[in-house]
This record gives sequence, structure tokens and C-alpha cells, in this order.
Amino acid sequence: MQSNAAPVQMASTAPATQALGVLAIEFTASGAPPRPALPQAQAGELAACVARDLANLVPAVRSLDLLLAAAHFDPAEALRPGWPLHRRLRELGAAAPGASGAGRVIAFGADAQGIVPLPLAADDTLQGGALRVLPFALHGDPATLEDAGAALEACLLDTGMAQAETALLAQEAFVARIEHARYLTLHDLAAMTALQYRNQGLDGLWSVVEAALLRPEAEFTVDAPPEPLLRHADGEVRIALLSPDAWRRRHDPRGEAEGERLEQLHALFQARQRQYAAVLRAHGIEATFAHCRDPAEL
Repeated sequence: MQSNAAPVQMASTAPATQALGVLAIEFTASGAPPRPALPQAQAGELAACVARDLANLVPAVRSLDLLLAAAHFDPAEALRPGWPLHRRLRELGAAAPGASGAGRVIAFGADAQGIVPLPLAADDTLQGGALRVLPFALHGDPATLEDAGAALEACLLDTGMAQAETALLAQEAFVARIEHARYLTLHDLAAMTALQYRNQGLDGLWSVVEAALLRPEAEFTVDAPPEPLLRHADGEVRIALLSPDAWRRRHDPRGEAEGERLEQLHALFQARQRQYAAVLRAHGIEATFAHCRDPAEL
């Protein structure tokens, strides 16, 4: 069975991701900052800075609502099928008081007791990375939104550094030192993640994540030994658990490995399968292990 997974292009802005992005913050030390989300007063101050920064880059932003989740997430949480973080952010914005699309600046953070309400509570299992993201969304007149979204796509990757005042405010509010703070569209974030995965030798896995984001109806198989065998269909990914004979035919067709060396290769392969499953689940993609006597059964 051969791979028939074609790369999915992220260059064009699909309607579902118009004017959606993140404030990406790289903290100097690994581990999440002490505050998972800002109290409402500081959240509002940060949102005002974000709105100003974006409007300086793209003036059309001033006539749109700026919605900011003043809580930090792992990048994988922002790159999930259906874009659930941003979808919920827009839903919260639609329910907020005031005329929708009239240039409001709205922030959502921790409540008065310091508790982070769902859906703004980050996944506890994805804590620890130095790079965290704060989702933002623009909302308003469709034509203005489309123009602003296209302009952000064109400029943020090259000129999207947050202003010093914004970065300093975020640093003081989250009580953690910041190395870099910049704005990215969801496509920019996906492109950066793709590069990171490529550097880790996870090109095939990224093709599955990318398809789940943009083409959830796609059915294809990724079969590129010595990497795990994957099949994407019906919104989930099946990872083949091959019988010992099938695994050896696929990964050692010449029968060159024996004894301890063969066991080592199999252990490394199983670890790679677990890594694949963990990455997929971090992206909100259902991953199941399927027992197969032959790759064609997946």
C-alpha cells in the first residue's frame, strides 16, 4: 500500500479562518507561567493593546470587533479541526453587550475568584512548552472582515511583532519573563508548526493533521516505512498494529535484523506509534490503534 496523501496548501484563507489569529508568546523558561489567565481588568488592558497593534498594521481593524481570550494555550489547541477555540470565542463575543461589529474590544479571562471558566481553560496535559498562544478573532462587516483578514495574512508573519508596551504588559500580567511576543494568523501558526514537525521528521504526520484541519472528509493512507502506517477517514486516524510477521516484512524485508537488534527496532517503532497518537490527540484528532495482519487491512 502506498501513500496517497497529497500536501494540503495553507496559503489561501478559507472562510472558516478569516481574521482569526493568536498572540504567540515565547516565555524564557519552560513551564507554564503562574497565571493560566488574566483577571478581567488586566485582560481588558491587554486586549486594548492588541487592538491598537493590529490596527496600526491594518487600519481596517478599527471598524471591527476585537475578541481576545486572555488565557494561554499550547499551539496544538489552536490547531484543531473546526477551530473550536476561535469558534467559541466568536460565540462569546456575539453574546457580549453592545452593537456587534461596531469596533468593540472584548476580553475574556479569569472570573472574580481567579477561576478560568471553560472553554478558556487550557488542557492540563499540554502544559510545559515555552511557546503559548492567546487566541484572538475579528468580527464585523463581512467585506471589511475579508479585506482585513487578507491584509493580516499578508503582513503578520513578516511584521507582526507585538509592540513593547504590549509585551511588557503581558509579562507583568502573567508574572513570567517573555522572550518574544508576536501576532500570527492561524495559517501562519500552521506553517510554523509544519516546519517544526518537519525538523523532527514528522512530515507524514503533519500531512494528516493538515488534512484533518482543512479536509476532514478526505480519506487517505500514509505508508512510508519506517514510519507508522496511518489511515485518515471519517474524521479519525487509524494507526496500524501489525502482526509480528507483517511488521517484519514491512520494516525488515531482507531479514537482516535478528535477536536483540530486531527487538530494539520494534521497541523504537512502538515508541514512534505512541508519539504519533499523542500528537494527533493534542490536535483534537481521534487516534485509534487497529490490529492488522497485513497493511492492506487498515
